[in-house]
Amino acid sequence: MNPLVTRNCITLACLLFPGLAGASSAGATSLDLTGSTVGYSALVIFVVAYLVVMSEEFTHLRKSKPVILAAGLIWGAIATVYSGSGDTHIVESALRHNLLEFSELFLFLLAAMTYVNAMDERQVFEALRTLLVRKGFSYRSLFWLTGLLAFFLSPILDNLTTALVMCAVLLAVGKDNTRFVSIGCINIVVAANAGGAFSPFGDITTLMVWQKGLVDFYTFFLLFIPSVVNFVVPAAFMHFAIPSGNPAAGTEKVMMRRGAKRIMLLFACTIVTAVSFHNFLHLPPFLGMMTGLAYLQFFGYYLKKTHKPARLESKYVGAIGDVTPVGAQEQMFDFFNRLARAEWDTLLFFYGVVLCVGGLGFIGYLAMASETLYINAGPTFANITVGVLSAIVDNIPVMFAVLSMNPEMELGQWLLVTLTAGVGGSMLSIGSAAGVALMGQARGKYTFFSHLKWTPVIMLGYAASIMVHLWINADTFKTPIS
Repeated sequence: MNPLVTRNCITLACLLFPGLAGASSAGATSLDLTGSTVGYSALVIFVVAYLVVMSEEFTHLRKSKPVILAAGLIWGAIATVYSGSGDTHIVESALRHNLLEFSELFLFLLAAMTYVNAMDERQVFEALRTLLVRKGFSYRSLFWLTGLLAFFLSPILDNLTTALVMCAVLLAVGKDNTRFVSIGCINIVVAANAGGAFSPFGDITTLMVWQKGLVDFYTFFLLFIPSVVNFVVPAAFMHFAIPSGNPAAGTEKVMMRRGAKRIMLLFACTIVTAVSFHNFLHLPPFLGMMTGLAYLQFFGYYLKKTHKPARLESKYVGAIGDVTPVGAQEQMFDFFNRLARAEWDTLLFFYGVVLCVGGLGFIGYLAMASETLYINAGPTFANITVGVLSAIVDNIPVMFAVLSMNPEMELGQWLLVTLTAGVGGSMLSIGSAAGVALMGQARGKYTFFSHLKWTPVIMLGYAASIMVHLWINADTFKTPIS
């Protein structure tokens, strides 16, 4: 095959699937397999696996399965080549390097997910939902209130949980008003993704950038105003499409279970511990999160030992948390049950993505994609393109690919790619976990095509947020990464 044609084909694949550019083991000397049968086979395996992932809504096949299989096949093919040369140590070192990166993020996310599940079990989110329903807000007030809550809760919780809670509010008050629920869901998706972009805890992509040490904890807040713009611009247009009037106020009431407020306090302490470990002791953030998980374990032990069955006054049987109906006994808190209810499919999907991307990077596609995107096209264009592509391809492999390339960029450019990868998925309903989840929760009311109608104004917000960042954070584009 003509080398130029080969190069162009691989460049196109990297543009369509930026996760193809992956990490290579630090300090290891690897063979260039980009033009070999193994290299082409690995590309095909990954593309096929990711097409299966993208069709999850229709096949109902968990997204972790194809990427885990692809990871094993890719690394198996690499090891086969190196075993012929008798140098398998390089492959082993590269694999362990990628596994270490996954392990740090896995432990961090596991702790955060367990806390969120604990607050869910203590009915924190259901209590918030019923409180908003009882207030009797107008449709337009609820539109802005749910959007603002999604924007400010997602930096603390994850954007998926925040979106699900706010969608439950819309479904409870909107009922048969499909137009209100549809536009409200779009607003929530945009707000949750925008809110997660200016906090290390708001999204997996921001967490990866923070753990990599490229952006300090407090520097992320420079993205606050661009994130606000990203949320407010499309919301301002959608506001006029919201029907006027007030929905009927609800009467249902859910009380938080014993220990709910203390678990929220412990979660805040856990975040402080993780930030302190990273900023002051220069330890990986996952260690602080796992230490904070011990806080919950000890408090869970206290709740179990002091448990006294009591009847709740709630008459609402919820669908999000374990809501206790009238006449039932309050459930005993079980820490390991909360741990088991973590989003394991997401965690295993992340494992498969990291190893797939790492394997493809080890083959040699890292330098090729990095040169095409960041040297030839320029970092600003490349980072904006990354955000657009994240609306089609999940932002996890997108961001991991960028981090694996590790292009030489100023602080402002790293903030830019953090912003674009975080909010770019809002342009399509399938572009983020929040959008996909809400299509299932509000089935028939919030769909791919109802979201697509508002894509132009969401793109306008995307462009506006980038321009605002380039303007107000201009000094950071002169700040090199140390």
